[in-house]
Amino acid sequence: MVTTDESRHLHGLVDMGSNGIRFSITDLAPATSRLLPTVYLDRAAISLYDAQYENGQVVPIPDPTIKQVVKSLLRFKDTCEDFGVPEKQIQIVATEATRKASNSEDFQSKIKDATGWAVQLLSKEMEGRVGAFGVASSYHNPIGLMMDLGGGSTQINWMSPSQRGQIDTCEKGSASLPYGAAALAKRLEEAGSSDSDAFRTFESQVIADLKAAVQYIEVPQQLLDRSQLPEGLSLYLSGGGFRGWGFILMSEHAIQPYPIPIINGFRTTKDAFHDTQAVQAAVQREDTPDIFRVSARRASQVPAVALLVNCLSKALPSIKDVYFCQGGVREGMYFSEMWLTPSPLFETTMRYAKPSSGEFTAILREVSTPPPTASRQELFNYEMQRAFGRAMFAHMGQVKDLQAGAALRSTTTGLFSSAHGLTHEDRAILAIFLCERYGGYSSISPTEQDFYRRMLQLVPEDLRWWCMLLGRVAAVLASVYPAGLIREKRVKITSQWTTTKKENEKLCIDFKFTKEPDELDEGLHAALKKVEKAGKKKNWIGGHGYKVLLTINGKEFGEDN
Repeated sequence: MVTTDESRHLHGLVDMGSNGIRFSITDLAPATSRLLPTVYLDRAAISLYDAQYENGQVVPIPDPTIKQVVKSLLRFKDTCEDFGVPEKQIQIVATEATRKASNSEDFQSKIKDATGWAVQLLSKEMEGRVGAFGVASSYHNPIGLMMDLGGGSTQINWMSPSQRGQIDTCEKGSASLPYGAAALAKRLEEAGSSDSDAFRTFESQVIADLKAAVQYIEVPQQLLDRSQLPEGLSLYLSGGGFRGWGFILMSEHAIQPYPIPIINGFRTTKDAFHDTQAVQAAVQREDTPDIFRVSARRASQVPAVALLVNCLSKALPSIKDVYFCQGGVREGMYFSEMWLTPSPLFETTMRYAKPSSGEFTAILREVSTPPPTASRQELFNYEMQRAFGRAMFAHMGQVKDLQAGAALRSTTTGLFSSAHGLTHEDRAILAIFLCERYGGYSSISPTEQDFYRRMLQLVPEDLRWWCMLLGRVAAVLASVYPAGLIREKRVKITSQWTTTKKENEKLCIDFKFTKEPDELDEGLHAALKKVEKAGKKKNWIGGHGYKVLLTINGKEFGEDN
């Protein structure tokens, strides 16, 4: 195996779970390690959980299954050699199904003999810790409860950002319960119909065990304090069973078709999450097409997951909203070893930053100051504002006909789509901003305009107009400084709030150019015109917007145009 400078940061991981075996190669180069960039992904549909049942009886992992596992591992070994992954940076981790197998030691020994790799068998506590960090990697500074639903077990824990820049969780580790999606499906099959005594007894047992798990993890009082979190806790969900539930909720979302095909970052309300009848109906309707990313096996487990979701509503503290996560063993193993991790937005856009990105960020912050009467003191968090400043030149090399459309798709299938840790709201805000920077809705093809409208619906109502305005201000900056370098000060932008004669708030933006306005080129004039048009009431979005008074060197724009 030849390790090069390019491959020395590559790490190979085999996640031997209950429902399948996942293979991955991840680039952990320091500059972008927070994003956990994936170089290679594959999955073998080998269920070690199902393999241990025959006619309803527990059996050892059969030899044919072991041979299948070994064959898939040898194939991955060749793949790692192709990529030049250093041998010492390849590991196999195994969870519940391997841990509980009656022939676990023999199974591990055969793997070691065939591949030379020792299996790292995660304890219940370590599996829970890894799962918690996998979920934590999926968002920036998550706070609330987390659950990881595997095939054989489910883990529950709490998360809160620490002062050390990491994520705090229960010191004892996650509480682990034998209620994975596959395990629950088997127990339900044994219990019979939902109106049977056996079913009701099992449901009561699950609720009691969940309540005991919540007691075990000792959720910090500050997380439970309703004065601090009056609407309740956020719930972060990972694991195949929950991800399937999330994709079904996406398929039933009010925005159709739902524009972002990534489960990580998807948020739903507690009411939608707990509407188990609607979710089950979605996979049972004969006229329903195949649901994206919901396999027949995953669909068959929906009743089992529905039972768990119903029990959660009776066992957990008050929940305000639910977030779905892609984070699993791969993400948890690596993220748990990171310190002082920057925001995902920072690393996502860093490689596209221009020399004066920081100054562009400062200008956009100046313009995006909300009026004194606004409910928000800050429209966009600092990390999003920095992302604006860095990403505004990322698509300038595209053919002009494609720039706005490519920018619009950048967070779903384009440059920033693979970034790990962004919410769907983050993706939508950045996409609309960048699209507007290259001309906006009128500059994209009809096929992209419908996508624009759907993405816009994911942006909070009171921020939609601001994304449009700031994108247009960014277009002016790009026209004045096409290389992204402020070599000399060519324009100074200031803004302030005033009121109209009718006592309505008005945003006054002044562009003070070092050259006389009559020397400005046609492209710059068009960009300024778009900023001015953003203040027209007919261009407000959903009734949200403000009047804009645009002045050039102190003179109202349009007087002589």
